[in-house]
Amino acid sequence: MAKPRKTIITCAVTGAIHTPSMSEYLPVTPAEIAEAAIGAAEAGAAIIHLHARDPQDGRPDQTPEAFEPFLRVIKQRSDCVVNITTGGAPTMSIKERIRPAATWQPEVASLNMGTMNFGLFPMLARFDGKLKHQWERDYLANRDIVFRNTFGDIEHILTTLGANGTRFEFECYDSAHLYNLKHFFDAGLVKGPLFIQTVFGLMGGIGAHPDDVMHMKRTADRLFGDNYRWSVLGAGRNQMAVAAMAAAMGGHVRVGLEDSLWNGPGQLARSNAEQVTRARQIIEGLGLDIATPDEAREILALKGGDQVEF
Repeated sequence: MAKPRKTIITCAVTGAIHTPSMSEYLPVTPAEIAEAAIGAAEAGAAIIHLHARDPQDGRPDQTPEAFEPFLRVIKQRSDCVVNITTGGAPTMSIKERIRPAATWQPEVASLNMGTMNFGLFPMLARFDGKLKHQWERDYLANRDIVFRNTFGDIEHILTTLGANGTRFEFECYDSAHLYNLKHFFDAGLVKGPLFIQTVFGLMGGIGAHPDDVMHMKRTADRLFGDNYRWSVLGAGRNQMAVAAMAAAMGGHVRVGLEDSLWNGPGQLARSNAEQVTRARQIIEGLGLDIATPDEAREILALKGGDQVEF
């Protein structure tokens, strides 16, 4: 009898898109990030995707030292799979962005699969009166952000982190990014099972219409066949709708305050665990089971939590 399929929930607890003035529930300090991660894991997230922030004003901080306090607490208190960003913030250099994952050698690191326009400025009108820090206003108002991920950049991250046994959450914001990944797959620089995170609804990438979701899934199926595991990330109000669609189609899902601050129309999510609980209800409502951390490790062929440097 075939083993039942398990659905992996990833939770991205803070990110670098939303700024602290937007929600009092956005984790900023190392203690807040650790508690958010552990709470999300206890709610059912097998993978926790991590960014760091300056504890004073909440701006993104991609120094390895900023990650250390919460990495060690999470490792002590949870068996979750830790995923460290190499995206950092879209205004950072590749050299800055790779440092935490290169230092701490996690089981998984995120990897953006193409250079793209990155538009955060639509959020400025919604939150302008609430912003407490000038850096938030400057960051959101920037209409000239180009999120650099060249073929050279991607190969550098693949070879640097791959040498440590780290595998990747390949973040694909458009179908061209899937073709970029196919280039590296055909060249033998990445091996299956690929963990492909298709991203919907962020300005600069593909939209979040069901046709967009289907297009990305069909393209990935054609390019990679059985050599990949599909997950989805819906930005903002698209989060749960895209998650429900993908789960019903056999995909994995990502939620968290990095991707959406909301838990319903006009209702701020009070925690990352709250969003994980909603995603779990959707998955289990479809008659599916969520994956434990060890099941996620098996599904994604990860090296194991005892092989990291934190």
